[in-house]
Amino acid sequence: MRLDRTARRGVTALVALVLLGAGVAACGSGGAAGALDDFLTAWKGRDLTKAVFADTAGKPIEAATVNAELTKAAGDLPLGALRMIRTGVVTETGDDAEGAITMDWTLPGGVPWSYDSSVRLTRRGNDGWRVIWEPAVLHKDLGAGDKLALRRVPAARGRIVGAGNTPLVAPRAVVTVTADPARFTETAKLVAVFKKIGVDVGAPVEPVTLRGADFSKIEKELRKLPGLTFSKSTRELAPTRMFARALLGTVDEATADDLAANPGTLARGDQAGHGGLQERYDTRLRGTAALAVEIEHAGGGEPVRLHQTEPVAGVPVRTTIDVRAQTAADAATATEKRPSSLVAVRISDSSVLAVSNGPDGDGDNVALTGQVPPGSTFKMVSALGLLQKKAVTANSVVACPKAKEAGGQVFANAHDMALGDVPFHVDFAQSCNTAFVNLAPKLGADGLHAAAAAVGLGADWDLGVKAFSGQASPAGDPAELAQAAFGQGQTAVSPIAMAAATAAVARGRFVQPKLVLDPAPAEPAADGAALAPDAAGALRTMMREVVTSGTGKALKNVKGKPVYGKTGSAEFDNASPQTHAWFVGWQGDIAFAVLVQNGGAGAETAVPIVHRFLSELSK
Repeated sequence: MRLDRTARRGVTALVALVLLGAGVAACGSGGAAGALDDFLTAWKGRDLTKAVFADTAGKPIEAATVNAELTKAAGDLPLGALRMIRTGVVTETGDDAEGAITMDWTLPGGVPWSYDSSVRLTRRGNDGWRVIWEPAVLHKDLGAGDKLALRRVPAARGRIVGAGNTPLVAPRAVVTVTADPARFTETAKLVAVFKKIGVDVGAPVEPVTLRGADFSKIEKELRKLPGLTFSKSTRELAPTRMFARALLGTVDEATADDLAANPGTLARGDQAGHGGLQERYDTRLRGTAALAVEIEHAGGGEPVRLHQTEPVAGVPVRTTIDVRAQTAADAATATEKRPSSLVAVRISDSSVLAVSNGPDGDGDNVALTGQVPPGSTFKMVSALGLLQKKAVTANSVVACPKAKEAGGQVFANAHDMALGDVPFHVDFAQSCNTAFVNLAPKLGADGLHAAAAAVGLGADWDLGVKAFSGQASPAGDPAELAQAAFGQGQTAVSPIAMAAATAAVARGRFVQPKLVLDPAPAEPAADGAALAPDAAGALRTMMREVVTSGTGKALKNVKGKPVYGKTGSAEFDNASPQTHAWFVGWQGDIAFAVLVQNGGAGAETAVPIVHRFLSELSK
């Protein structure tokens, strides 16, 4: 794979400009050795007019001609990175002489290459000694019209692996479908066939690369269309097109921006990571390509390899992603047409098992970096704060009117719900906003912030990949405190922030989620203090009630162990009635958070995704 020559000829182009129009310098003095030294000094100073030259027939030639032919013979190699050093005596035989030199190159990326060469000299009558210019000066095997070519031998890219060192990205069979513009006329039919596997193409049709499994689904139909060709190969791919795509990123041909950001280490035609872990750890994963120097003969034929370094394979990146859990998460979010995200965390060790973004996995990694209101899922945090302050118990009677004023603003329940005077656990299970407005003064800004911090919201996390840990509202006035108590106002979270908070409630202590294990994150957050056992125990019971008789009862009979959780609907635009849908909870050792953007009520759109996820996991 040849390097781009344009950038590497800057130095030689400058030399050529200096030399243009220069005539033949005064003939060499001090014998053949002096003429050779003049040439080497001129080369060091990048001014060949300080030396004198002849062609192989002994006829004088100009320095500018020598420079132009040197540049052509050097080909891909940067002449500005070449040193010529005399390494022995100059032997004179009549009117001919020869001196040994060493050629020291610094190839792109700082790679050294050194070898011995020689320079022939000649004199005619009283004309003095001249350096014979010939391509063999650069290398003994270079002939007229030959040139040096620099090729890259890619290193084996390091794998991104998941739990149990299972490769998440590995070589997989692909088929590239190419339409011959001179013969292919069935564009409409081809577009329709590709749509069957979710691939959109335009007109004219560019080559399309399909996974082997996808190609097999439509192969018979494609082969009926004349003018198509099919070529098989392999590419580094995840198990499916959607599989943790926003988290993993992709590996594609290096762009102009990649080349500009990695001079000397990336070249045109190289592969580079784009997005997610592939981009974050691209230098580690791609390793170091080998460099090979070859002679391209003027008459064609097989190039002759003169030198090659050894490639250094990329180093794997080890993560906690579990293939089974990720596959289940992707299957669950794929069925929702609106953008949705699901994060699953193992409670016992805080390992992130799945990071899914639907419906196709592409785009922003909202599961980790989204910043949206949590809605009523934040009642889990507010309830913890109230219980830890002993402001209420699960059985304390707390009024749930249809609407409630605080700080000059009126807050209402969804669908004008009014429960009257009921135990706090009922308010929680039925997701009564006004009950939390009533309790907001007892919670206070201090209680809100203490509870948020206790479950890790707003802490400085280091997962080895960008993630938003949340931000609790300042709750600086009665109205803001009231709405913050039920997850509105200035509070913002991500799905992973809420999954971690839920895991903290289930576990009884916050432990920062773990995602990238090697290289190990430099500064992970410290473990939190133990949650008050009575408060955490009461909250867990209340979250189970959400599923047995509250807003999450669609999960009551899901296969497996009991499910605990909290639904949420989060307003995000004062000018719009639309809401984001949430559900957070856990089953057994797996905590999870689901967000559906513009999804309406959590019970209507987020809960079905959870049901599909848990059902897939139980298979």
